[in-house]
Amino acid sequence: MDVREAACSCRQLRLTAEGDPVRISICHCLACQRRTGSAFGFQARFPTERVHVAGRHSDYVRTSDNGSEEWTFHFCPGCGATVYYTGASAPGLIAVPIGAFADPSFPPPKVSVYESRRHSWVSVSGPVEHHD
Repeated sequence: MDVREAACSCRQLRLTAEGDPVRISICHCLACQRRTGSAFGFQARFPTERVHVAGRHSDYVRTSDNGSEEWTFHFCPGCGATVYYTGASAPGLIAVPIGAFADPSFPPPKVSVYESRRHSWVSVSGPVEHHD
């Protein structure tokens, strides 16, 4: 079974995720754009029992920009990088921003959400589910 390691920028907050993710997605919502400082968020979800976290974290709870979902972001209190997050709409799963893995060979997304907020220059191709 593959084991992937993710960490914050200072490597104080780390996690290991065992096996393949159950979902790899990109999110174009405005809240993800603000959180990442980029045009979209890119994340993988793993079953909670296959994720092991080490280090201190602080939490930030935010509601999606359409008001339908609440997510808790767990970030390093030292460097501020988000390493994982959880949400009531995805019970039993932990989402990890792909950048925290620092692995350019990570598999591509299979789902793209909030596409009505997608930047016009962003193109999502391949076998991807598209959701507004």
